[in-house]
Amino acid sequence: MAEAVLRAQGLNKSYGALQASKDVSLDLRPGEIHALIGPNGAGKSTLIKQIAGNIAPDSGRVELLGRDVTALDTVARARMGLGRTFQISALAMDYTVLQNAVLGALGGRGRPFHFFRNVMKDPELLEQAHDALERVGLTDDANRRTADLSHGQRRQLEVAVALTLKPRLFLMDEPMAGLGAAGSKALTGFLDGLRQEAPILLVEHDMDAVFALADRISVLVYGQIIATGTADEIRANAEVRRAYLGEEDAA
Repeated sequence: MAEAVLRAQGLNKSYGALQASKDVSLDLRPGEIHALIGPNGAGKSTLIKQIAGNIAPDSGRVELLGRDVTALDTVARARMGLGRTFQISALAMDYTVLQNAVLGALGGRGRPFHFFRNVMKDPELLEQAHDALERVGLTDDANRRTADLSHGQRRQLEVAVALTLKPRLFLMDEPMAGLGAAGSKALTGFLDGLRQEAPILLVEHDMDAVFALADRISVLVYGQIIATGTADEIRANAEVRRAYLGEEDAA
């Protein structure tokens, strides 16, 4: 079995009496999409923030590419190769599509933001940005204002921004949110091919997309992972059906 590129081990996080993460362990292997699902309030956002470096666990550790990164912040983890897309868009809406992509590439260099105007003439950064936009099909929209894009195109742009960092893995938080059937189908096809470039830890409520894409699925309920397995195994798991899929055991 290939060595995991991402490993969370025994993560715990409490807010007063609320324990948002309870001894959570999961991993992400090369070439796979590992989906994390669960009802609202299950603790998915808290877990993702611990993996990304936004918040520190009370105990446990996060390893990226075999290195303990528990004490590192989001920027350091991004520079190591963790590419992230967000549930709520983090794009600069008044900037053009190309400017957003260049910002992503600039972030990979760790340069201060006030150099932004100068780097719009940087050939290397522009090449990275254009390459990423081509990958997601936004080349013809490079000079459009991001606020003028459709919701689906903004999702594509978020992936392009992540691609400029040449990530070793992706952390995607509900990329299908707000997309119609056609948009979800198109993005599902793109993510299916992307896994070979960099594996994806996918947090998603669109169960059609999850079952179509995921090599493995972990189910989080009340801060605990109650099951991990293939799509068929998760569908057949009685505890998952009761806790999340809303089904009763067959008579």
